Amino acid sequence: MFRIKKLDIFVAKQFGLLFFATFFICQFVLMMQFLWRYVDELIGKGLSLEVMAQFFWYMGLMLMPQAFPLAILLSSLITFGNLGESSELTAIKAAGISLLQSMRSLIVIVIAISCVSFFFQEVIGPKAFVSFRQLLISMKQKNPEVEIPEGIFYDGIPGSNLYVQKKNLDTGTLYGIMIYRMNGGYEDAAIILADSGRIQATAEKKHLLLTLYSGEWFENMRQSGIGVAANIPYRRETFSTKRIVLDFDSGLDLVEAGWISADARAKSMGRILHDLDSIHEFNDSIGHQFYRDAQRSALARANLSKQDSLAASKLTAKEVGNIDSTFAKLSGELKQQVITIASNDAQAALSEMAYKVDYSDALNKDDREHQMEAINKVTLSLSCLIFFFIGAPLGAIIRKGGLGVPVIISVLVFIVFYILDNTGMKMARDDNWTVWFGKLLGTAVLSPIACFFTYKANNDSVVFNIDLYKNMLISMLGIRTKRYITRKEVIIEDPKYLTDSEILKNVSLEVVQYMEVHKLLRWPNPIKVFFRPGDDHEIEHVYGSLEVAIEDLSYTKNNYVLMKLNQFPIIATHAHTRPFRKKWLNAVTGLFLPTGIFFYIRMLRFRFRLYRDLQHILRINEKLIPRVVDLADLQSEGSITVT
Repeated sequence: MFRIKKLDIFVAKQFGLLFFATFFICQFVLMMQFLWRYVDELIGKGLSLEVMAQFFWYMGLMLMPQAFPLAILLSSLITFGNLGESSELTAIKAAGISLLQSMRSLIVIVIAISCVSFFFQEVIGPKAFVSFRQLLISMKQKNPEVEIPEGIFYDGIPGSNLYVQKKNLDTGTLYGIMIYRMNGGYEDAAIILADSGRIQATAEKKHLLLTLYSGEWFENMRQSGIGVAANIPYRRETFSTKRIVLDFDSGLDLVEAGWISADARAKSMGRILHDLDSIHEFNDSIGHQFYRDAQRSALARANLSKQDSLAASKLTAKEVGNIDSTFAKLSGELKQQVITIASNDAQAALSEMAYKVDYSDALNKDDREHQMEAINKVTLSLSCLIFFFIGAPLGAIIRKGGLGVPVIISVLVFIVFYILDNTGMKMARDDNWTVWFGKLLGTAVLSPIACFFTYKANNDSVVFNIDLYKNMLISMLGIRTKRYITRKEVIIEDPKYLTDSEILKNVSLEVVQYMEVHKLLRWPNPIKVFFRPGDDHEIEHVYGSLEVAIEDLSYTKNNYVLMKLNQFPIIATHAHTRPFRKKWLNAVTGLFLPTGIFFYIRMLRFRFRLYRDLQHILRINEKLIPRVVDLADLQSEGSITVT
């Protein structure tokens, strides 16, 4: 039975405080990133604080499910990083409590947050999306506040283009004014020039009052009822002061929200699944109808073409059977008529086909968007659990708290997820990938990573040990490592020189015999390399004996012997026979041709290296064995010297 313990409460408190703090930070960052998409369209509209508050409120409700995973990732990473940095996690494990047991209270909390995230997407999110889109479109369509720029034409006033050469910001006076009014179209355009003027909104915010000084008014009168043949087609007026009222509605009128509700993001999971059946049925019916139309159109065009050919050439139906011969018998004028008719038919068919293709693409896109939204509701909730099982184990492994390393790692993980998720969404939306593959790409990549980190952290395995990965890379690429044997400061027992000399002599004999039997410079059979066991026990025995002698001689005080010991190569005892020790891994590598070729060439390199190493061992032994024998004689006489 699950019982709440003090450790559960302690860890939950640590996580809870950090989660609320990081959630508001993540929410703010996401809202600012989202706001930048529309800031150019909303700026300068003179929106009230109430409208802006509604805008941010609906935006926050929409982005809350996206902020949950990032907040969980960051807070869990900081929580277990703090526990590890303060050695509290070590004390917990010393008490016999595993990492998963210490995480159980947080697992329950994260599952609850995932349910809350799904509830937001199912109930609150669709309503917030409808209200947000309705408000956003209304804000975009709202006439902007009059902010006339200098030196360019301003088209923010309906039916007019206004040019101002210079402005006085202190008095609000405009200089060098030019106005193009096109209320009746270009045929009824009016041009107004003024030396200076002022502009201000009326009290009801429905019109603009433009006061102009020292100017002229030019207007086309042809459409003003005088007639086309009028003697005075244009009107010119000179004025010292002129007031003009321009239509300018600066209020905010909400658009209808009916068509917004058809968007997949404005629907719950149940409604999406219900509408998908209707969408599939409708798309199938449209496809069948297009197919029947194409059949009827092709048949009708064929009959019409045959009738036109008969009428034009006055040939019989039998003579029309061969189209080429029929066309060749026509006169030049009739040929041109037939070509024109065929070209028009082809163009009409092409236009009709293009329209049907665009319509079909729109229907299929709507279908894909509904499927993507249904999957997104599940994956976004599931990402809360995935990010937790990435953040908590990483915190336990790194053991760094605060906002330094955890923030960097969280941002990197979230960027990877964001890139994968958005790439998959775009490819699925454009029908380049299947919907399931595109929307599950990020989840499929991060889920194994979460399992890997959780397994490593729970078993106290080394994950971020740079030396471990460095040694693996050195082993894979076959980079040689060197010996580093130094003189011991304190030697309790001198080496057994006589025994070591015998071992070195035997090693030399075994090396010579090995090189005679094994032709290392020959290319081995790939079948034997990848699909048969091939451990070289002979070279393992030779190298093991050599290491015993080197280990014992490393306690010598003789500098020459130490120098020669450092010249002995470090031998890879199995890399020259097959890539891996496990048979199934070799078989898989051999079946996959690119990796098989790489590891086969790598094995050839190790065979050539082994050949050179064995020759090098023989050369070293030729010089080292006599010195070791001399030291053995001196040791038997009890007069060992350092040099």
